[in-house]
Amino acid sequence: MPTIVFLHAHPDDEASQTSGSMARAVADGSRVVEVFATHGDHGEAPSDLEPGETVIDRRRKEAEAAAAVIGLHRVVWLGYADSGMSGWEQNAHEQAFAAAPLEEAAARFAEVLDEEHADIAVGYDWHGGYGHPDHVKVHHVLHRAAELAARRPRVLESTMNRDAMRRFIEAAGLAGAEDYDPDRPMDDGNPLGEPESAIHWRVDVSPWLDRRRAALQAHASQATDVGMMLAMPPEVFAVVFGHEHYIEPGRPDGMVEGWPFIG
Repeated sequence: MPTIVFLHAHPDDEASQTSGSMARAVADGSRVVEVFATHGDHGEAPSDLEPGETVIDRRRKEAEAAAAVIGLHRVVWLGYADSGMSGWEQNAHEQAFAAAPLEEAAARFAEVLDEEHADIAVGYDWHGGYGHPDHVKVHHVLHRAAELAARRPRVLESTMNRDAMRRFIEAAGLAGAEDYDPDRPMDDGNPLGEPESAIHWRVDVSPWLDRRRAALQAHASQATDVGMMLAMPPEVFAVVFGHEHYIEPGRPDGMVEGWPFIG
């Protein structure tokens, strides 16, 4: 079975984007490792922080709890600061992931790939799904690290299926509502995710929906985004989170239903 290393920008990104594939891979007998680029410094500060506890402390605890729910074998932190949303002054902070020299950040991730003898490395599509500077940086670090790794892994890019989201929104009668429009400009001016024509893999993770929900629940401090996801009725949650999508650079065009995590 392959060793799979996922690179995510912030704690809770793994729960909302790839936790189903992670749980399925673990169940298949693969070694699954999670790498976080940042600590998620600019996430929500919960009201129940203990004296001396920081947002970073809480988010690291939550990430470890989510990892245990999913069954991950190792969690690694690259140590960068959260860069904030596009246009924030934090984008240029000397410790921010978005501002880190590509070779430096890629070398840190490549070190993990080498330690794990990774067969597959997973990150994000070219604009990080919705344009967040840290997500965009994940894409570039993923590809450069794969080039630097002693044993070059296959590369997969997690993305969101814009066409499927549009169909669901139209069927649900939400079309035209700004908050639910995947075609509206996101953080970098581009629409959400990628069209089906750019996607290669549609992965059925519906048997692991309970793990996905539990992983999200572990990130309870992020009440706005995570709370919105958890508030979905079960049937809606199943549609939204029952499949995950990946781009595999170099693979012939065409989306197939299948399982790409094979060594």
